[in-house]
Amino acid sequence: MIAYLDTHAALRLAHGRVRMGREAAQLIQRAELLVSPMVLLELEYLYEIGRLTLAGKDILRKLEHELGLRLCNLPFADVARVALDEKWTRDAFDRIIVAQARLNGLAPLISSDEEIAEHYPRAVW
Repeated sequence: MIAYLDTHAALRLAHGRVRMGREAAQLIQRAELLVSPMVLLELEYLYEIGRLTLAGKDILRKLEHELGLRLCNLPFADVARVALDEKWTRDAFDRIIVAQARLNGLAPLISSDEEIAEHYPRAVW
């Protein structure tokens, strides 16, 4: 089984702040964890604007080492086509992150974002 992390979930895990629901915690323990490349890009963006002290690639490396997390390698053109139907948000990051999980068999997406939870049926927190 696979599960995706959104940007916020990845940050929480990288910082050791893992207060989440039982289902999300079980997925983190049991599933093969993936992130969309868009998560990496958003982490780097947050670093560049001064909201994070570690670069995106360093956070990704930490999670790869600690959790076995992998960057998803689905073809971007396929993800973008699915993202065209994610019309519930204007946030390009959320749109691609959700589309990535949807494209990969409607995989669970660990996210505390209420808007994502409202529009993606496999969002868990």
